[in-house]
Amino acid sequence: VSNQTKVVDANGPGALDGIKVDMDGNLWCGWGWSGAPGASSSELDGVMVFNSQGTAIGFIKLPERCANLAFGGAKKNRLYMASSHSLYALYVEAHGAA
Repeated sequence: VSNQTKVVDANGPGALDGIKVDMDGNLWCGWGWSGAPGASSSELDGVMVFNSQGTAIGFIKLPERCANLAFGGAKKNRLYMASSHSLYALYVEAHGAA
């Protein structure tokens, strides 16, 4: 790997797991509580969306930590979110990159 660039710093109360990219270059990250003090799972569990500069631009709240995710459907605009005990699906404005 060369020309490494840090895009998202997950060194805080939230931890990422599973990453997908949409057609606009945004990162969709499974997100959840890392166990750090000062935060709780009810505030952090879900999916974080970051633009290509690493700025958070969206959050989908889930009742449990999202371990992995995928874009699906005919238009790749349905987001499937897998957690420890459940599978969630939601239509979104974005379209997953091929």
